[in-house]
This record gives sequence, C-alpha cells and structure tokens, in this order.
Amino acid sequence: MTEPTIDPFEFELFKNALLSVADEMALTVHRTTYSAVLRDNLDYSTAFFDAKGRLVAQGFSLPGHLGSMPTALAAIMRRFGDTMKPGDIFALNDPFDGGMHLPDLFVFQPIFIDGVLMAFAGSISHHTDMGGRVAGSNAADSTEIYQEGIRVPVLRIFDGGVPNDTFFAFIEKNVRVPAKVAGDIRAQLAACHIADAAFRELCAQYGPPKVERLMAELLDYSERLARAEIAKLPDGVFTFEDWLDDDGIERGKPVPIKVAIEKRGDSIRFDWTGSAPQVKGALNATLSFAKSVSYCALISIIDNAAPNNDGVFRAVEVVAPLGTIVNCTLPASVAARGLTGFRMIDVAFGALAKMVPDRVFACSDGGNSNISIGGYYADKTPYIYCDFTCAAWGARPWADGIDGNSNIFANMAGQSVEVTEAEQPVLIEDYEILADRGGAGKYRGGMPYRRTYRFLEEEASLSVRSDRRDIRPYGLYGGAPGAPSFNYITRAGGQQELYPSKFSTLLRRGDVFVHEIAGAGGWGDPLEREVARVMKDVRQGLVSVAAARDLYGVILSANGTSADEAATATQRATLRKARGWTEAPFVQREEIAPLAAAAE
Repeated sequence: MTEPTIDPFEFELFKNALLSVADEMALTVHRTTYSAVLRDNLDYSTAFFDAKGRLVAQGFSLPGHLGSMPTALAAIMRRFGDTMKPGDIFALNDPFDGGMHLPDLFVFQPIFIDGVLMAFAGSISHHTDMGGRVAGSNAADSTEIYQEGIRVPVLRIFDGGVPNDTFFAFIEKNVRVPAKVAGDIRAQLAACHIADAAFRELCAQYGPPKVERLMAELLDYSERLARAEIAKLPDGVFTFEDWLDDDGIERGKPVPIKVAIEKRGDSIRFDWTGSAPQVKGALNATLSFAKSVSYCALISIIDNAAPNNDGVFRAVEVVAPLGTIVNCTLPASVAARGLTGFRMIDVAFGALAKMVPDRVFACSDGGNSNISIGGYYADKTPYIYCDFTCAAWGARPWADGIDGNSNIFANMAGQSVEVTEAEQPVLIEDYEILADRGGAGKYRGGMPYRRTYRFLEEEASLSVRSDRRDIRPYGLYGGAPGAPSFNYITRAGGQQELYPSKFSTLLRRGDVFVHEIAGAGGWGDPLEREVARVMKDVRQGLVSVAAARDLYGVILSANGTSADEAATATQRATLRKARGWTEAPFVQREEIAPLAAAAE
C-alpha cells in the first residue's frame, strides 16, 4: 500500500518543531548546569534520534559532536537492544566503546509511546573532572587511558525510573568536585526530560505513525539537499597535510595529519590514510571525532539549509585507518584529542581550498587551548579551574579573519573574567588582543589574545593543552602564516620560564602564567591590501607602523593617520622584487625552532 503524500506545510511545521526540541534541550543544560565549562565555555551538545538511533536533529552547540552522538547511541543499542524499557536512562564515556575522551559523558533516554520505542533524547557534556592523575582529567602528557580518570562503560543509570545508586556513588567517590559533576549530570538528565515531554506533545498532535513518517522524511529531505549541493562541487581528489607540534611526550617531533578528499557526483569521501600512527601522548582521537571533522568541513563549504542529521551524513564516507592518531586503539591516551580534531579541520579546509578556493578561509588559530588549574584550599576543599580559550579565524577570500573568536570546529565561548575571579583562586591581570599576530594578506588573519593568570593559593597543578608553537597556522594564496603561540611563567621570585605548547607543572602562590594564542593565517597577497584597511588596523592598534611598512609595503606617518602614496608604491615594488614571486603560492607556513626541553 502506498503511503499518503506528506503535506509540505505540515512537514515544515513539524521540522521546525522537532529542531526546536533539540535547541530547547541545549538551553536546559545552559540554565541548569553547575560548571563554568558548560555555562560559559558551552562545551556540550544535545540531540534527538529516531527509534533506529539515527540522528534527526542536533541542538545549537558543538560541531565536534556531530559524529560522536550517533556513535555513542549505537554502542548503547548494541549492548541493551530489546531490553530497553520506559524509565531507562543510559550513560557512557569509554572512548573505545562509543565515547571520545573521559570528561565527555554521554546520557541517553529512550522515549516510549504506549509501550513502543519511538525515539531517543541524548546529551554530551564536558565535565570539570573525571578523576585521573591531573585535575580536570585533560592532560596532554598522559601516556595511557588508565591515567586519565574514570572510564564508564555502557551503563543503565536509571532502571525503569529507579536510579542506579551504585553508579552515582562511584562517580562521587572518584572525582575531585563531586557536587559540580553530579549537578552537571542532572542538567543532562533535565535536558532529556524536556525532550521526552516535548516529543509526547508532538505525538499527541500528529499521532505516532505520522511522527515516524515525518522523521523519516526529515532524514530523506536532508539527504536530498546535501547531495544536490555536493553535486555542484568540482569532481576530483584534493589532498593536504599539516602537523601538530608534537605529542607532548616526544618534543620537537611533528605529528603529521593527512587527508585525501575525493568528490564524485553527489557524494564525497574523506580519507585520512597517511596520518601518523597513534602517539604516546594524549592526542589520539576516535573514529567518531574523524567523522565530526569531516561532516563539519563539508557543511561549512556548501549552501546547505538542511538540518545537521544522518540524512546529510549518508552522502559522506569517512575512512580513518585503525591504530592511527585519527582512529586509535586501546590503551591509547585521548584526553587532549581536541587538538587533533582542530588540526584535522585545518587539514580538511586546506584540501577544500584547492577544490573551492573562493569559499575557504586560511588556517585559524590552531584550536582552543585548554588551561586547567587544580588544587586544595587550606581546609582541603578542592577547586578546579578549567577554561578553553578561543582565539581567531583565518582570513577569508572576501574579508579579514575574525579577531578573538572561537575556532569554527569548537563554537565555544571564553569564561568571564569577573566570574572566574569570583569562583577561582586566580587573578586575571591581562586579557588583550595582540597586535601584529594575524598573518598578513590582502585580507589579514584574525588577531589572537593574551591572558595572564596570577595564582593566589598555596599550590596547584597546571595543565596546558595548546599547539601551533612550532608549526604556525598557514596562510593561503599569498597570505602569510599567523604568529606562534607562547606559554611562559614568571615565578614569584622573579625567575622566568618558557614552556612548550603542551605541559604540566606546579604553580605556587604569586606565580604568573601567561598564555598567548597563535594568530590566524592571511589570505591573498599582502601587497594588494587596500591602504585604507592598513591605516584602519594601525589606528585600532592591530598592526604596528613597522609591520605596515615591512609586511604591507605601506608607508605611514608615525600616528598612522596618513599614507605617503609615492613612498608606498616604491616600497611595494621593492618588496615584490625581493620575494621574487611569479604567482602567489597556494600555501605559506613557517616553522620556528622547537623549544629545548623546558624545566618541569
């Protein structure tokens, strides 16, 4: 029997209603969370699935979770299958069975209507602590998963509406800030409860059979839109390679990430073969993360009005060889796998810049840096400050990069200085944009910033996960690379210490830690930049008079208010002759001398 035709107006109303469910879940987490990581950094995601475990709608949150949620739910369905019942809720964080890294805890609630499984609500949140050797459970220099904290297998944490007290007690006894972690788990549960209630209203309005049909149509609709957009892209194979500075253990040894993007007709393939074998440090990523990168990169370059769901993913094949840094195996350490994801998105965009050069920006900051400071007050009350600092976008083919903005793969925010100082034993002395750090170009790269932290308690562990210290963010089509990142500490006694991009050390009262994020790459020939744009940057303190002369060939007055046209023309001619280009190079990247092993 032929199914009745779906009314397009009814479908549009249903589509928007279902998408709003996922968004309302995200708002629920934000309103009810205990931690700054979720409230301010926004390091969480929410999603809604059909009964087959297919992602139907994702809330407005992190692109990095696009591929992770379906993978995590698939692990739950494999384990519990037909034994699920109303009132059950499940959780996991095991990177080797559906998870990504230990701070990211997944929570899923099956939704039954009249005893029939109809859907799943899901959320993932980065928790402030999951135990392990370092406060925050996110050190880049761990060497195996067993050092990183509690590894939660696929578990039923509510059984027919009854909480699994063993699970909650186990979490409470093994994390440093149990009240905060428990509160954030409750925020995830609240989001799932909101989804359950909203979905019941939809079923009451449309009837369960029609809801099932409309959800299936939403997936097909998304696939049609995605394939139509992919078909407009040029066919071919496009490759690119970039490097992480190192893995945090073997310092000064770059870690290659490589992709070959093959586009044929209305489908596309991301093949990560050629990327490094899994490493000793904590930068190893899971296959689900490789999928997230690939989906995000594609969606960023197509004119796609489709929801981010499994319909879009049907048109994308992802290949990531097992045992590599992009698809690791036990007992790999994975806490800092976010850096690998950021490098993968840089690599994917590098390849796509060859496919559609008018749509892809130059390299961004290299991904947000994670800074974790943890210790105990005099009364042994624990504290953990965990912040993800976000910097700048690469220059676009039509405009400058964005200054002080989150990497596109993160979609996160920085924490408030005032709230941080009220809640944590740190004083933030500087929070400022850094001049001359964005790569020069016809359109310049985004400018990053510096944050300076003065530690106010007796002693704490400091763990930093950053990159782009040695291998700078690349520029495109003549654009210069961005400036490198820096980490340094001025000890209370005045001794200054320069650190690599990834490290763990101790802080003591009065120590001052400074983190400078890398600048983003430029796009296009800097000598083609409009003089008025250079003058504006100088007036705003983003570019110095010296950089205007040496990088852009613009001769300005000392205060940057006027330009000498004749001297500028001469200077630009001199710079063109000195560099000897016949055409602008596709990619420009520079390395700086790797740091000698810093004092621990």
